[in-house]
Amino acid sequence: MKELIKYIAQALVDNPDKVEVSEVIGEQTSVIELRVLKEDLGKVIGKQGRTAKAMRTILSAASTKMKKRTVLEIIE
Repeated sequence: MKELIKYIAQALVDNPDKVEVSEVIGEQTSVIELRVLKEDLGKVIGKQGRTAKAMRTILSAASTKMKKRTVLEIIE
């Protein structure tokens, strides 16, 4: 899951080497934290949050297939 989000984020931003993805694993839910540079934040979120919503949908579909629950948090 972590690699999937990193791949998508690196394709969207101007500085792909500055994309950081970390995963916090809990008992029932994993949280994937995505960090990008401040100037790339708008590209990851998209207009009215559409890009972020699409990334969350893809993550949800992939995690459901693996029978897990995963949440994406975009951190400034």
